[in-house]
Amino acid sequence: MRLEEYPVEVLLGLGEAIDGKEQFLQWFLRNGYPEIAALATAVRGSEQAFEWLMKHGFPHLGALDAAIDGNQKARTWLTQHQMMLMATFADACQEKPEAIAWLNANKLELFTLLAKRIHTLRNNQVWDYHKIHF
Repeated sequence: MRLEEYPVEVLLGLGEAIDGKEQFLQWFLRNGYPEIAALATAVRGSEQAFEWLMKHGFPHLGALDAAIDGNQKARTWLTQHQMMLMATFADACQEKPEAIAWLNANKLELFTLLAKRIHTLRNNQVWDYHKIHF
């Protein structure tokens, strides 16, 4: 499932999980969204969560995580697989003005808010960029 296909409640919970709130990760695991728990954990820098996404049929979420980290090959992979919202979201996480403007113009403010949370996390955390290459 593409990120934009998840219920709003799940996307709101993703923001909370990205902020490190463990109870949201547990809710995802108990309610059939282990990939969202893994995505939130991968965004927070977990190589193990990234690898889980790749091994369990969620390469698009793994590519999203890598694209958020600035991996251009991952972003290209998203666009080649017609996942433009996810590619644009990754750009918004890097505070690219055109991506943020596109999200807002298309009434996708929830993704703008998630991008701000991820950007804040990235600016306040030390990252290991040794993830799987696309």
